[in-house]
Amino acid sequence: MTLMTKDDYIASLRRMKKRVFIMGQEIENPVDHPLVRPSLNACAMTYELPQQPAYADLMLAASNLTGQQVNRFTHLHQGTADLVAKVKMQRLLGQMTGCCFQRCVGMDAFNALDSVTYEMDQALGTEYHARFRQYLKYVQEHDLVVDGAMTDAKGNRRLKPSQQADPDLFVHIVDRRPDGIVVRGAKLHQTGALNSHEIIVMPTQTLSEEDRDYAVAFAIPADAPGVLMIFGRQPSDTRKLEGGQLDVGNREFGGHEAVIILDDVFVPWERVFMAGEYAFSGLLVERFAGYHRQSYGGCKAGVGDVLIGAAQSLAQYQGTDQASHVKDKIVEMIHLNETIYACGIACSAEGKPTASGTYLVDLMLANVCKLNVTRFPYEMARLAQDIAGGLLVTLPSEKDFTNPEIGPYLEKYLRSVDRYTTEERCRMLRLLENLTLGPGAAAYLTESMHGAGSPQAQRIMLARLANLEEKMRLARRLAGIV
Repeated sequence: MTLMTKDDYIASLRRMKKRVFIMGQEIENPVDHPLVRPSLNACAMTYELPQQPAYADLMLAASNLTGQQVNRFTHLHQGTADLVAKVKMQRLLGQMTGCCFQRCVGMDAFNALDSVTYEMDQALGTEYHARFRQYLKYVQEHDLVVDGAMTDAKGNRRLKPSQQADPDLFVHIVDRRPDGIVVRGAKLHQTGALNSHEIIVMPTQTLSEEDRDYAVAFAIPADAPGVLMIFGRQPSDTRKLEGGQLDVGNREFGGHEAVIILDDVFVPWERVFMAGEYAFSGLLVERFAGYHRQSYGGCKAGVGDVLIGAAQSLAQYQGTDQASHVKDKIVEMIHLNETIYACGIACSAEGKPTASGTYLVDLMLANVCKLNVTRFPYEMARLAQDIAGGLLVTLPSEKDFTNPEIGPYLEKYLRSVDRYTTEERCRMLRLLENLTLGPGAAAYLTESMHGAGSPQAQRIMLARLANLEEKMRLARRLAGIV
């Protein structure tokens, strides 16, 4: 087994024949498109770091399927040490890229599917688990990026999938053949879809018998016939098309989302992991959500480290770093960020094995982690913007700085502390703008709110898992109430 390098990964994407649309135009070469390339660079870091001895132990793991070293993003967690290493790896990559690096959803899908297919087979006599593990061996052996696709279009949220005016608003089986199934529908908010080799599709909610055709999980190549990808817009995204560096903020890295259309896509049976077993749809959603809510304890803390660094740097550049209220704001940002990370580590350390042997996080603590993530990054962004000042949103463009007549004026009047250049100050302002208002905010803020389920989803899980009866029993015992 050979692990791909960064260059190998980029070359592998060039060989694919995906149908990609960006701003209404079909794009033949998304690899080099300026709107896509920053996200590709971020995903490529998951290949670059394993090649560096300092990070290899964290980025690689011994596969329980083959015994060989694999990228941790393709690994099944074999203990709490693996769960903890996952969170540490995600924080590292968040620090390195300052954005979403896109492989977490696929990793979380692998681990959820492994345990659920095993339990499905035990209960129903199906053969999904062996199929899934054979597929995962293929992913590990070829070191592939896999997009995990869960969120359907959903249509009228009051109605079940089978009750929708348009049956395609949830991905479903439209034909069953001796050699496989045909599926139709769409998946929204697909992180890193254009940078993926494969797509794993899962149901988006708990389903009942009348919705059995919507209880479907499978894997397809990202360039399979009938798959279309429509690139999503981000705030200030056209700055990437301007050719400069200063105004984009994060010069090298970024994320992306896409709508994936599945237009009568054929899936051979060996790549089908659920086909009508609706009673297990909720379990798959719950376990995937648990893993993905754990993930945010790592990646958001890593990006938070970058945000804290940007805020502290601007305070130094502008001469406010010794002000007591600025120091207090930085400390509060640190406190919030480390609380996010602590929850990610805690739910990992409290993980337990499932029947398949793959370890599952503590679901209560994973949901606490994600519920914190729906709040804390927003407060950190507010504090960072407070420290940065109004120039964060009034800074002239890079072209103004290079204009021979007005550039010198900007250089003169935007200079602050002598030891730092005007350019350094402007670059840091643009980075902070990127993280809290621009393209980076899509991953750091909006994804923090809605990714892996919106806040109400975590509240529902907390109410379900809290065991209030036991808490009342404890209180009654101490109060002397029989």
